[in-house]
Amino acid sequence: MIKDEDFIKNPDVPGPTKEEIRCLVLCKSNVSNQDIVVDIGCGTGGLTIEFAKRAKYVYAIDINHKAIEITRQNIKKHCVNENIKVLEGNGLDILDKLTNIDLLIIGGSSGKLPLLIKKGYNKLNNNGRIIITAILLETCVEAISTFKELSIIPDVVDISISKGKIIERGTMMFAKNPITIISAKKQN
Repeated sequence: MIKDEDFIKNPDVPGPTKEEIRCLVLCKSNVSNQDIVVDIGCGTGGLTIEFAKRAKYVYAIDINHKAIEITRQNIKKHCVNENIKVLEGNGLDILDKLTNIDLLIIGGSSGKLPLLIKKGYNKLNNNGRIIITAILLETCVEAISTFKELSIIPDVVDISISKGKIIERGTMMFAKNPITIISAKKQN
């Protein structure tokens, strides 16, 4: 697992997804070396790079030009450019052009989460998976409601992580933003 501080960052681009969250997302995904992964809202590329180390192929998508540039820099830095295609644009439009998807990760939706889930679900291979990482409560509600419309009961995990900082008297814990991971598997 790559340490958070080993990623190139930009204050105008969210990310990287924190190390502990990346670890849990990878675990929840059951990713294999045969999987085609689509990462919509790739930000700085934290999840993209971790998946590229484990999957057959990864499409990294973001509408933000700065995010695309930072993702490319991180891909180069971490030497995983062999099996990644970085695509700048609207996730809905790009999903139209992709096939053979085993795993869809949605980290950013530009307010189009229900449409991305529905379109992505229909594009998944049998036993394909969708994972949404949410920092907003509204995103969680949207995701769960959309899965209910699809007659799917998602797995929902809310995670709060604190990191310790050693100070003179002891260890002070600093809380990170809570993240909710919402995941579902395509029903055959």
